[in-house]
Amino acid sequence: MRNKFDEQLERLHVELIQMGALCEDAISAAAEALLKGDGELARTAIEAEREIDQKERDVESLCLKLLLQQQPVAKDLREISAALKMISDLERIGDQAADIAELTRYVRLPDGSGLLHIADMARAVIRMVTDSVDSFVRRDLTLARCVCAADDQVDELFDRVKEELIAFIAAGAGSGEQGLDLLMVAKYLERIGDHATNVAEWVEYSITGIHPSSN
Repeated sequence: MRNKFDEQLERLHVELIQMGALCEDAISAAAEALLKGDGELARTAIEAEREIDQKERDVESLCLKLLLQQQPVAKDLREISAALKMISDLERIGDQAADIAELTRYVRLPDGSGLLHIADMARAVIRMVTDSVDSFVRRDLTLARCVCAADDQVDELFDRVKEELIAFIAAGAGSGEQGLDLLMVAKYLERIGDHATNVAEWVEYSITGIHPSSN
């Protein structure tokens, strides 16, 4: 019985890795679509979001099977319940990557308007998503806490983008509408960082039995 449970738990890990990889692909495609003005990459991000939605349903179904058909001990229950919480955040990451992709229809990033820091934000949140899922699979508490710490860097980058866009609009270098669209892109990336942090916090709960927010 336990061997069967362990096999299904391993499958859960694989499914979560695949879901995390889809999130990484969606963010990468959306950010590159924005930076290059590439409609095909935008469509790739939107398609990845649909796959993420399906993966969420698959993982949810597997978690429920593990809960109903097996006899998980306390540690296993924490791991499965954490996975159920995590997929909700991963699904939201997919949604926000698709939102960025949709904005590429209206936004072009001119030089000096936050281009560098938006690209930096995208790279940082992709790393956070990757590390948050890896920390779950490897049961790596240190890595999970590093993800939470990395969110501060993303917040700082968001503040820089905001300042640059305010200056960009004030200087008359572009329309206010374009500046607001770019600010929305940065805000979506900042939210992705928040969701990756949520994932890492649930990893900590699955390992320690204590959620960081309760400290």
